Amino acid sequence: MAAIPPLTIGDREFVWGSRTFLMGIVNVTPDSFSGDGVGLDVDAAIALGLRFEAEGADIIDVGGESTRPDAEPVAAEEELQRVLPVIQWLAKKTTVPVSVDTSKAEVAAAALEAGAAMVNDVWGLRRDPEMAAVVSRFGVPAVVMHNQRGRPHCEVLADIRAGLETSIALAEAAGVPRERLIVDPGFGFGWSFGHNLEILRRLPELRSLGRPLLIGTSRKSTIGAVLGLPADERLFGTAASVAIAIANGADVVRVHDVKEMLQVARLADAVVRGWSPPEEEE
Repeated sequence: MAAIPPLTIGDREFVWGSRTFLMGIVNVTPDSFSGDGVGLDVDAAIALGLRFEAEGADIIDVGGESTRPDAEPVAAEEELQRVLPVIQWLAKKTTVPVSVDTSKAEVAAAALEAGAAMVNDVWGLRRDPEMAAVVSRFGVPAVVMHNQRGRPHCEVLADIRAGLETSIALAEAAGVPRERLIVDPGFGFGWSFGHNLEILRRLPELRSLGRPLLIGTSRKSTIGAVLGLPADERLFGTAASVAIAIANGADVVRVHDVKEMLQVARLADAVVRGWSPPEEEE
C-alpha cells in the first residue's frame, strides 16, 4: 500500500505510519456505558482532559451524548451546554487538538467555533444532512464511522466498506477533500459480538480505502462478553484488542485509559513498525 500523506489536526501534524496515535475519551454524559465517572461534571471533564494530555494522548475527544444502543436522545441545546465549556477550556489550555464527538451539525459548528479542531461523527456524515457542509466550511478533518444500526446486514467488511465509501462521497460532494478524512469501521455499532471480533481480525482489508484507520474497542461489551467482566474491569481485554488492532493496521486508537494504552501502543509499535534499542553502555 502507498504511504498515506500526513494530516494536520489543529496545530499538530500526524505522520501516519510513524507510530500509533491515542485519542482520549471524555464523555460529558450521565449515561456512558464505560463507567468513566465524569457524568455532567464540567470541571471533572476538564481535569480528565488535562490528565489525558499529561499521560500522552494525541487527541482529546469530547462528547455530550451517549452512543450506547438504548441511550435517550439528547437535544442539540443540551448537548451544547455539556460540551462547549469543556471544549473552550481544553482548546485554550492544552497543546493537543480537541475533537468533538457529535452527529449534529449545529453542535459541530458551535464546537469548532469554540476551538475544536476535528469532528468525530459516529454516523459518518449520514444522519445530519448539514454535517458535511459544516466540516467543509471550517476546513477541518473529520472521522467518519460506519454505523450498522438499523441497516440490513449482508457481509461484515463489504457493509463497512460500502458505508465508508458513502461517507467519503458525501464529504467530497460537500467540498471536503478525501485527504482530510479518517475512517472508523464502527466496532460495536450494530454488530454481534462475533461480527465485532471479525472486524478486528479483518481490519487490514480496510487499508484499501487509502485513509488512516481509527478504531474504538475500549471497554466495549464484546470484551465483556468474551471475558465475562463488567465495563470497569475490562482494562486487560481492552489492551489485548488495542494490540491486535495495531498489528492489523490501526493508526489511531480511541481509549478511556490513556496511560495504560500508551504502553500497549508503544510495545505494539516496536513490533509492528520496528524499533532500534538505545546503544548499550560499554
